[in-house]
Amino acid sequence: MRQRSQLLGGNLLVTITYTAPDASDLGYLLHKNPSKVQSFDLNGGVATVFYPEVSGERCTAALLLEVDAIDLVRNKHLRVGTRDSLDHYVNDRPYVSSSLMSVALGKVFSTAMSGRCKERPQLAVSPLQLVIQLSSVSVMGPPGFASSLFEPLGWEVSEIPVPLNPEFPDWGDSSYVRITLTGTIRLSDALRQVYLLLPVLDDAKHYWVSDDEVGKLMRAGAGWLETHPHREIITQRYLAHQRSMTEKVAFPIHEERGTEADDDVPLVPARKTLRGLRVEAVLKALHDVGARKVVDMGCGEGALLHRLFSDPVFTELVGTDVSPQMLNRAEERLRLRELSDRQRERVRLLQSSVTYLDERLRDFDAAVLMEVVEHIEPERLAALEHSVFGYAQPRSVVVTTPNVEFNSLYPLLPEGTFRHPDHRFEWTRAEFAQWAASIASTYGYSVELRSIGEVDQLLGAPTQMAIFRRA
Repeated sequence: MRQRSQLLGGNLLVTITYTAPDASDLGYLLHKNPSKVQSFDLNGGVATVFYPEVSGERCTAALLLEVDAIDLVRNKHLRVGTRDSLDHYVNDRPYVSSSLMSVALGKVFSTAMSGRCKERPQLAVSPLQLVIQLSSVSVMGPPGFASSLFEPLGWEVSEIPVPLNPEFPDWGDSSYVRITLTGTIRLSDALRQVYLLLPVLDDAKHYWVSDDEVGKLMRAGAGWLETHPHREIITQRYLAHQRSMTEKVAFPIHEERGTEADDDVPLVPARKTLRGLRVEAVLKALHDVGARKVVDMGCGEGALLHRLFSDPVFTELVGTDVSPQMLNRAEERLRLRELSDRQRERVRLLQSSVTYLDERLRDFDAAVLMEVVEHIEPERLAALEHSVFGYAQPRSVVVTTPNVEFNSLYPLLPEGTFRHPDHRFEWTRAEFAQWAASIASTYGYSVELRSIGEVDQLLGAPTQMAIFRRA
């Protein structure tokens, strides 16, 4: 306890507090044991993780960054000021949460940022009640700038300016603030947002920005940056205002699907977004099977539901998602509160999971799992298969998922990585065909395979589809 008390006196501190029964599960999600103090060497300093508070109802993890001011100047890989300026030697970097803290977050909590957790897989993909506190954040912008970045993501934001000198209040406030974020959000999303936005708030980086920063931006921002109202400012600041890099960022016009968002790398060249092609392909499949009553499992923010709702052929629509936040956004997208009672009768939004046996989802003409299966841990696929094909038993099921063979054609996607950090796997065409054939044989369905998107002669299409019809 003495060591932890001393550590709490540091300035560069980020704390993450989780409030819930079994709150100590935060240790599993972060992959850091609450009973240990762990340190990690970084370029320019040392990061230490410890837990100042652990109880059955509340758990707090802290990341303390101690910056080596000498190494910050001598390390040729780091960039602070210019060689002929005083700020190369005298600067605020050892005392503020900036890109140095962002790098520490990325290294220490990399697995947590990907959303992977074998011990608590369901918790890792569920929204959690979180409070994140950031001490001494350098904010280069008008009052409320931090709020304008975090509030569109669903956070309640508190910004408390740090006075220039507490003993001389007449001197006013500094450009540094203490930021507290409160919200219900997946931990992986929260970490990626803080990781990306810290250097944006500061409008500076302590290292030389190279082309691989574009990939970092698109991976960390996948699923939320595409629709952020200040996307352009975020992109410009994160890439150090280098136009040659910002021009490479080409987020598609993307309608999020919560954990089902996967278009973090656009097709090149792109005549239509892959998301748009996928929605149209699913719509055609539903028409082909003669569906009237449809359930969209894992509907996210309701992008597909919105398209289906505009088609009078579909008389009953249900969207499900494990996240209440996503369902609220879907309700806003569909403008349900503005509809007449008769119109509202066509669509319902339900909190549920594709692995649950949900009586409400039985007896539908069709179920859609659009970019959903790849977000399920492989050991949980059997539960999904049983709940959808064995229990709900819709007359038809439409499944889409990425074709991993096509990934090599994405210029900004590093080799060996998936299209989205939340993906647990991505199938080849042969693997998907084998899985689909096994489902059909086990549960009494026929299956038809289709391709979505521009087809490469050797690697196939970017997205693959299976249409199951109950025999």
